[in-house]
Amino acid sequence: MNTDAQTSQAMNIHFAPLMDMPWLWAIAIIGAVLFAISFYRYRNGLILRGLVFAAFILMLANPSLLKEERSYVKDVAVIMVDESASQKFGEREERTQTALDHLKSEIEKSDAVDLRIVKAPHTSGALSSRTDLFSSLDQTLSDVPQKRRAGVIFLSDGQIHDVPRNEMLYETYGPVHALLSGKKNERDRQIVITNAPAYGLVGKDVTVKYRIEDTKNIGSNYANITLTLHDGSQKNLNVPIGVEQSLSIGLDHPSQNIFTLDVEKARDEITYANNKAAIIINGVRDRLKVLLVSGVPHPGERMWRDLLTSDPGVDLVHFTILREPQKFDYTPKNELSLIAFPFRELFEVKLYDFDLIIFDQYRVNHILPFHYFRNIVKYVKEGGAFLEASGPTFAGKKSIYDTPLGDILPAHPTGNVIEEPYKPEITAFGAHHPVTKSLVWNNEAVQHGKAANWGQWMRYIDIAPSRGDVLMHAANDKPLLVLDRLEKGRVAQLSSDNIWLWSRGYDGGGPHAEMLRRIVHWLMKEPELDERAMDITVHNATISIRKQSYGKTEETIAMTTPNGDLNTITLTANKDGLLRHDYKAEELGIYAFEDVNGARKFAIVGALDPLELRGVKTTADMLAPLVNASKGATIWLDNAPTPKISITGTARRYGGSDWLALKRNNDFTVTGVQDSALLPEWFGVMLLLFTLLMLWWREGKG
Repeated sequence: MNTDAQTSQAMNIHFAPLMDMPWLWAIAIIGAVLFAISFYRYRNGLILRGLVFAAFILMLANPSLLKEERSYVKDVAVIMVDESASQKFGEREERTQTALDHLKSEIEKSDAVDLRIVKAPHTSGALSSRTDLFSSLDQTLSDVPQKRRAGVIFLSDGQIHDVPRNEMLYETYGPVHALLSGKKNERDRQIVITNAPAYGLVGKDVTVKYRIEDTKNIGSNYANITLTLHDGSQKNLNVPIGVEQSLSIGLDHPSQNIFTLDVEKARDEITYANNKAAIIINGVRDRLKVLLVSGVPHPGERMWRDLLTSDPGVDLVHFTILREPQKFDYTPKNELSLIAFPFRELFEVKLYDFDLIIFDQYRVNHILPFHYFRNIVKYVKEGGAFLEASGPTFAGKKSIYDTPLGDILPAHPTGNVIEEPYKPEITAFGAHHPVTKSLVWNNEAVQHGKAANWGQWMRYIDIAPSRGDVLMHAANDKPLLVLDRLEKGRVAQLSSDNIWLWSRGYDGGGPHAEMLRRIVHWLMKEPELDERAMDITVHNATISIRKQSYGKTEETIAMTTPNGDLNTITLTANKDGLLRHDYKAEELGIYAFEDVNGARKFAIVGALDPLELRGVKTTADMLAPLVNASKGATIWLDNAPTPKISITGTARRYGGSDWLALKRNNDFTVTGVQDSALLPEWFGVMLLLFTLLMLWWREGKG
């Protein structure tokens, strides 16, 4: 194929009148009227009279010969290369590259075509969730006039999501050809979430609707699906194909609850990435029910009440023990306004109705029988939450550590109560723990090793941890705040009753509200405050996995790709005490990660339900209206990997099943102009004199 751009000459006759056109037209009209009168009255000599008049008008009109030097400009052809995620399925990428190399080689042999190759969609390092090619095409052709457009060739699987629907635009690109990289009769199965609520109440079920869709050539009536819950447990179901199904899912905790639905693989599918769907539902607590038991009246009691009642989502039940049973009082019972402590109702009948139990300076006073303490221990081990705020009695003979609650408390008292001013500080471990990390007070984030801009406390109880994590310490590095996990439940222990000093602003105060809020939310198993959980973030196509090191230099976790492949990733420690790894994703969809403890987390690359995975079968339907309107061709590259190419003028069709053509527009630019008179002045005068002499001779003879 060789169509060379060339230069040529073009000649045109035009008139350069010797007078203004209105006068010339006036003379011509007068002459025509006189000729008509002569034709009516005199029949002789009309031809010579007409020749004299025509020679006179011709000389005044001054005909000229215009010569143009023309340079033919190149037409512009565009090859749009689809680089979306679906092009990586099967052999599509290889077929596309083979066709691109062939087209480029053949078209560049011609000097009449300027070839532009555009690879789209442009995603700035991310994997695109949809295939938008026409926005890039319009930008590429923005500087090309329509009369110079030779055509557009799409190398794609046909799943293009921004094809124009305006038929007026169909012929503006020139002939459009679709070279499809996939195969006919491809097989695919996908799961489609038709309805999923964005929010739900913790502890309640939500309803999710979904549907399994198969291509017709799979031929199955039923398929097995697997529901994976947030904790990794699974449920298996067998559902009909193509029929919408409803599924009830319970929400275990606030914030994000992520579930996945996996449908079994069909034979010879082009991809398994759309066999899995993620469901993200934000859990919202209806009400947080808290039981606060204060052993004695003290200044910090009001702080607890103000803190817990300030949150409209908290239902607080607060009891303060004012009078012990053995205390002798002369006041008649019928005049006492105190009520008996309802220990059976609280710690047996309605114990499991509470989300959190707080013992504030509680001491053994024989009001609560020991078997109710055992009920609390069982409640915690089965998933409950318990917070113990110590007072001086914790170090004495009436310490609750000597009850069955000692089995769940992470630290035991040494018997010493230290009364001296000190500033609470965050430990090295607490500096990385989400509960105490970057606590801000007076616009300053306090970390371990820096002088805390916090007010002083005056007292703490000396405790010795036997398990758990120490996040804060008092003077002489004595433990102050200890958090611990116990089977399914969680326990927090605060070994001072002076936190109320911060709430009163003593010595500048401190972040009491934020710290206690984080402690409570950690006890409630908020995922954002889970120090053992993997922290997974996605930026563009990079998945960042972070985890607390706990002294380890590396840890290996398992990763399952959207296509079902199982890989391992090694997290390595950095200077911040975190294990970290950045993974460059190559596929759209859901990536599952599982650590050595069996904890699972998911990362979603791209949109939650991307168009790129909703339709992955190669199709000619999306581009068909544009291809047909522009007289182009649809070619399947698996049948014709290197189609024939030609360049032609206007034609009925510009392609077939194994060939395509680009349009030659023959547009040009004028590089030079030469204007010369067609009749020289002397020739015009001679012609006029000759016709006048002939007319004089003829008239004289007559």
